[in-house]
Amino acid sequence: METKKRIYVGLLIASLFSAVMIIGIVWYLITQRDIILSQIILILIVSIAGIIFILLSIGILAIIIMIIRSRTIPSLENMTQLANDILFPLTLLTGRLVGIEKNSILRSYIAVNNYLVKAKKLILKGEQVMILLPHCLQNSECPHKITVDVNNCKECGKCKIGDLKKLCREHGAVLKVATGGTLARKFVQENRPRGVIAVACERDLSSGIYEMGSLPVMGVLNCRPHGPCNNTDVDLLAIEKALQMMCKGG
Repeated sequence: METKKRIYVGLLIASLFSAVMIIGIVWYLITQRDIILSQIILILIVSIAGIIFILLSIGILAIIIMIIRSRTIPSLENMTQLANDILFPLTLLTGRLVGIEKNSILRSYIAVNNYLVKAKKLILKGEQVMILLPHCLQNSECPHKITVDVNNCKECGKCKIGDLKKLCREHGAVLKVATGGTLARKFVQENRPRGVIAVACERDLSSGIYEMGSLPVMGVLNCRPHGPCNNTDVDLLAIEKALQMMCKGG
């Protein structure tokens, strides 16, 4: 595993054991009261915690195995999703406590997610894939409203939107430009793609992947030569590789 992937996987494991420690403290506090009701509550808590711990452990182990084998395990995909859904917020807290920069954790999370999506060996039609772009990729001086209709782009070459339109025409993919998470979710709900290639910064990209749940999302980080949310850029080759991966099974 590359270093980026190890950060997130390591924090997943640390977060799991942190949760177990919290449950252990609760257990200790309850057992100090010699009341039958408290003992019943204790049994329920331990039983539920035990089941959750086993499921999350299987999920984390499945993630590690998938990364090593470069191949998904269909029967365990729900487990890996459960582990990510429950432990992702806790990994951010755990990382902050041990002094790991937040963006490093988010980049690691995106790298792990991309690897798991690649391991699925998807073979989709071009029209089943949506490329979702942030509006800051558009030149800030451009007068054309492309969040309403990306075809309003005149392909003048001042930003990468025109090149991405050409790429989508070649592959038949759907191209959308969103001003934020709400509009991005609306595009997904309306078009119902079977795969998404999303471009954004670490924060927006990780939150988008997290919210999409089981929908395969390949994340491509944007470049910010002029700072965040202003005339950003993206590696066209990275998007083309992600598109080919989703349409040709990796």
